[in-house]
Amino acid sequence: MSGTPIARLRPAAPPAATDPRSDAELLAAHVAGEHAAFGVLFARHRDRLWAIALRTMRDPDEAADALQEALISAFRRADGYRGEARVTTWLHRIVVNACLDRIRRNKVRRADPLPDDLDKNVRLAGPESDDPAGGTELRTVVVDALSRLNPDQRAALILVDMEGYTVGEAATILGCAPGTVKSRCARGRARLVPLLAHLRAEP
Repeated sequence: MSGTPIARLRPAAPPAATDPRSDAELLAAHVAGEHAAFGVLFARHRDRLWAIALRTMRDPDEAADALQEALISAFRRADGYRGEARVTTWLHRIVVNACLDRIRRNKVRRADPLPDDLDKNVRLAGPESDDPAGGTELRTVVVDALSRLNPDQRAALILVDMEGYTVGEAATILGCAPGTVKSRCARGRARLVPLLAHLRAEP
């Protein structure tokens, strides 16, 4: 599946905006045998799922493959959805897990030792730059720095600091305790301090 473009993941289904059903109703319809329902559900959330996969994997081809694996898994496991969390949270969890599994399988990155000076005040979230080019450059620098983190820290920071999830929501997606998410975020931010220190010197 290597090199699968994201365009191939687009379902031949009606635009999601034209279907009034909720995510849960679409998933239930898919389980009941309605072939187009899952495609509509995916089309509704495709952009954010792709953004999470791309930020986690960094490589577009790897992200496309991970997202495809996640969607196949979600398609086949839909009957296991019990409604304890929102459908979007369920989908995001499957995508993140597929990305982390792929990273570990491919050994894309190894966890590096943490620095002694842990600065817990560093966050990735912040006001958008007025200069689109500057904002794009900053995002590139941040994404490059994120690639230096181990997969668990990277996923936690992407969900909390870049996607805007609360710690509790990120914990549900990642399938761990909120305290674990907080720890991963703190350690990940500490790792980013020396990598992004040069940005602090900018006006």
